[in-house]
Amino acid sequence: MLLTEAAIRAECAQIIDPNTGLDLITANAVRAVGVDGQNAAIELQMGYPAKSEHPALIARISERLKSRLGAQAVSIHITTKIPAHKVQKELSPLPGVKNIIAIASGKGGVGKSTTAVNLALALAAEGAIVGILDADIYGPSQPRLLGLSGKPQVTGSNKLRPMEGYGLKTMSMGFMVDEATPVIWRGPMVMKALQQFFYDVEWGDLDFLVIDLPPGTGDAQLTLIQAVDLAGAVIVTTPQPVALADAVRGITMFRKLEVPLLGVIENMAYYELPDGTRDHVFGRDGGANTAKKYDTELLGQI
Repeated sequence: MLLTEAAIRAECAQIIDPNTGLDLITANAVRAVGVDGQNAAIELQMGYPAKSEHPALIARISERLKSRLGAQAVSIHITTKIPAHKVQKELSPLPGVKNIIAIASGKGGVGKSTTAVNLALALAAEGAIVGILDADIYGPSQPRLLGLSGKPQVTGSNKLRPMEGYGLKTMSMGFMVDEATPVIWRGPMVMKALQQFFYDVEWGDLDFLVIDLPPGTGDAQLTLIQAVDLAGAVIVTTPQPVALADAVRGITMFRKLEVPLLGVIENMAYYELPDGTRDHVFGRDGGANTAKKYDTELLGQI
């Protein structure tokens, strides 16, 4: 069968992306097609970070073109261009930052900071440009989690340059004070510091800025939600009732403030024993049941 651009595009229209449910043509992922005899070259552009899935997609397309169109050699190059998701009204976007995702918990001690940094690292590993803002002024965790120390430098435009670790741009109060020094500030000072972390930091171009929020539903959370354009929020909880009750307050807060709730992550869901069995130390499926009750996604049980 003669290999043509039209034939290649017709075959791409039959390949469904399982993450979006759209075929490659409808998703506008096929940016260019080249044909040289029975050899094909295709340029794809995906709208979300999924670098680990690219080899499987390349194999699917290549096998289809060879079996159905008789292609002899298929060259496929995939790039990623992540769009900005603007959701809240009357808020100016942070310059250069496409999407801001808040990681929240109603209660402390549920592993929110660890979850936040691992989500940021996972997005970066999949091909996104990512920053993480440690918004817990009183108990900053990200410097230790990322193994970072020292003071941020000041740029020529009199802004702070984020520290970098494991490919993440990072800002935290932990860089400003000694680890053993408590931050003894009243609310207005905390609010001012948080605003400076957004607007006086040279974040540059980011696909995602992950915010590690302090626990609870107080002034710090409200200041951030009302000041910046959030693409969505994730609630982290553990399965026991005391954590779930606070998680529900977080869900209610985001919905009242019209921030899209991306879902719930149930942390410390179980302890895996050496023989492979699981011990549900803090109860079973508390986060899963809460996600179902409040009509949101269960993003994972860790």
